[in-house]
Amino acid sequence: MKVNLEALLDGRERQVGRAISIVEDRHPDQRELMQEIHPHTGRAQVVGITGSPGAGKSSLVNQLLKHWRKKGEKVAVVAVDPTSPFSGGALLGDRIRMHDHDADSGVFIRSMGTRGSLGGLSEACQDTVRLLDAAGYDRVVVETVGVGQSELDIMKTADTVALVLYPSGGDIIQAFKAGIMEIADLFIINKADLPGVNQLKAELEDLLHISGAPSYKTISETVSTTGEGTKAVIEALEQHHEWLKQSGEKQDRRARQLETDVRRRVLERLEKEMEPVLKEVMQKPDTQDPYELADRIYKRLQERKGE
Repeated sequence: MKVNLEALLDGRERQVGRAISIVEDRHPDQRELMQEIHPHTGRAQVVGITGSPGAGKSSLVNQLLKHWRKKGEKVAVVAVDPTSPFSGGALLGDRIRMHDHDADSGVFIRSMGTRGSLGGLSEACQDTVRLLDAAGYDRVVVETVGVGQSELDIMKTADTVALVLYPSGGDIIQAFKAGIMEIADLFIINKADLPGVNQLKAELEDLLHISGAPSYKTISETVSTTGEGTKAVIEALEQHHEWLKQSGEKQDRRARQLETDVRRRVLERLEKEMEPVLKEVMQKPDTQDPYELADRIYKRLQERKGE
């Protein structure tokens, strides 16, 4: 499965979709493809949209798309849906909520299953974001599953993380304890036409004050069904992106993300090398001590390298 690199970098939808399929399926061409597009990455703002199910994330993204498209920007959305542990299939329902942009060539929407990833994001998600960046999209939005602490994985992909909350959506102190609020750069109170908005905002402000949150963390209110408040969110996202660039934090975040990605790939290769040795040692474990067994496996791997 080959990709026309020139057409991919030009943002042609068919080639972009084919490239994403290559990384999702871990096709043998994946490594070569990612090496070829790497020099063309680093330009887009990658926005992570996270929050609990029912917060209205997809409806909000739909409104953000409308604003960005009015400004002539190309936008891509990676909607990460939970994969069923029974069927292996994913819900992949976000395209339904974003059907307003079906005929718009300046918007690319791709649903992606988690495929069992504990971090809440598919392992192919980072490579997909890089492909969309190389394809010339100005904004790449990653909308995550919204399942508690696993959402911390969004830090490995996004430049700017927006946490979507809503009145009566649960105790935000629990979200704070889980660490989700610590990674968010922007807080969006959606469904702001419902009762309880002022209380939620006051609680959020108190928590941010107590935790000593940086001044760039802001709170916006929206009603995603009508688009109310979307402009303020757009401005907050742009201001944060500008701060990232001016302060050098964007480069630092990308460096940390790269290090995490490299570590994961090195560990994947080590696990593959370890698997046959592990089976060999565990066939006749002379001891139940895991430390001694681990030492034996490590020494056996060292011996194999020397052979």
